[in-house]
Amino acid sequence: MGAERIQTIVRVLRNFSRMDEAEVKEVDIHEGIDSTLMILQNRLKTKPEYPDIQVIKEYGDLPLVQCYAGQLNQVFMNILSNAIDAIEESNKERPLYDIIAIPSSIRINTSINTDSAVITISDNGLGISEDILSKIFDPFFTTKAVGKGTGLGLSISYQIVTMKHGGKLWCESIPKQGTKFVIELPIKLNIPL
Repeated sequence: MGAERIQTIVRVLRNFSRMDEAEVKEVDIHEGIDSTLMILQNRLKTKPEYPDIQVIKEYGDLPLVQCYAGQLNQVFMNILSNAIDAIEESNKERPLYDIIAIPSSIRINTSINTDSAVITISDNGLGISEDILSKIFDPFFTTKAVGKGTGLGLSISYQIVTMKHGGKLWCESIPKQGTKFVIELPIKLNIPL
């Protein structure tokens, strides 16, 4: 069982990093999201102070998407890590009975919009105030404590989605209710394979 677990971890890490696939390839977006969730699994588990963070996957029927897979997985990692951070901060302000009644959750939805794959990642964490929302994709902007964040994750994610893939990345949020990130990627890039 231990050897099988190690084999699974190595497979997931190889899939996530896509070290041997620096060029554009057709990939299964769901596989990339699942690999990212597997890497983040320890942060989603039950803590002494509060129950685990539920992950609700609502995967649509997506075709293979042309992309830089390793870079796109980094986008998923940045957004999902921030969602976990927001939920953990929110849970510090909520009593345990409230967390049990309204569990902490991250919802991942995928669908098709004409010639684009749409990935929506939403959480029921702290949310982002309107004055901060306009700055979240700025380089070096962070709301985290010193030593906790560089302020580069969302900036790099925005560049990967918009410049490298010709897609769109935006965020909607309501303070104290949660945040939703939407990634829209063309299914076919204007780059010869």
